[in-house]
Amino acid sequence: MSISEIQQRIQNAKDLDFGTIFNQSIELFKKVWVQGLVTLLLNMVLAIPLMMLIYIPMIVTGMADVYASSYDPYNPYYSEPDISPIAVIILFVLYLIAMLGMSVIGLGLKSAFYRICKLKDLEQMGKEDYFYFFKKPYLGKTIKLGLAYIGITLIAALLCFLPLIYAIVPLTYVFVIYAFNPDKSVSEIIKLSFDLGNKKWLITFGLIIVAGLLAGIVGFIMCVVGIYVTASFSYLPPYLIYKDVVGFDDDNENLHIEENSSL
Repeated sequence: MSISEIQQRIQNAKDLDFGTIFNQSIELFKKVWVQGLVTLLLNMVLAIPLMMLIYIPMIVTGMADVYASSYDPYNPYYSEPDISPIAVIILFVLYLIAMLGMSVIGLGLKSAFYRICKLKDLEQMGKEDYFYFFKKPYLGKTIKLGLAYIGITLIAALLCFLPLIYAIVPLTYVFVIYAFNPDKSVSEIIKLSFDLGNKKWLITFGLIIVAGLLAGIVGFIMCVVGIYVTASFSYLPPYLIYKDVVGFDDDNENLHIEENSSL
């Protein structure tokens, strides 16, 4: 499906019913909650090495400071040790690397989850490949798109609260657009995400908030640990909105599924 055709479908999109999308999300969640849980757990496991990049240097630096501060505290010339500027720079660089890495991991896994949602939703045959977007044909684009995603998020955050609230909705569609249009360039995926996000901003924002609150409440009732089970429920409204507004190019999707199965 060409970018102009997708844009035309977005511009000509009909009004969507909040209740209908919400009910469809509940029905789809019944089919994909296991896959959503697996996606979340994989995200957590893969993020552990990246978190270690941040916490191990922080712990080492903290231990060094404690050791230094315990040395001859009654010396009149003693002063509290300062963190080296070089250490601060290293920690900042490691933090950025970890943030980028987690953005790339989250992007790849969540986009793959949306492909699995389509298989379950339309009852299609295909492999549940959680690492689809980490394979050779797409790894480079996943990294670039992850960098663009976190860059836009940081810029929106620096512009204060309201721009970040606005950007949340278009950025939500980055995962969906990439999932079903992996052949598009990074700039085209970002542009289509903002086109769809702008067109369906209010209903998307409302559904994300309501779905997120419901997932949190139900998860808390399930002894807190249930939050991990229900978390993926909030991912589903953007998929269903994309499905109603843009739809799927079945020939193109089937081709990707066959390629994926052969890898």
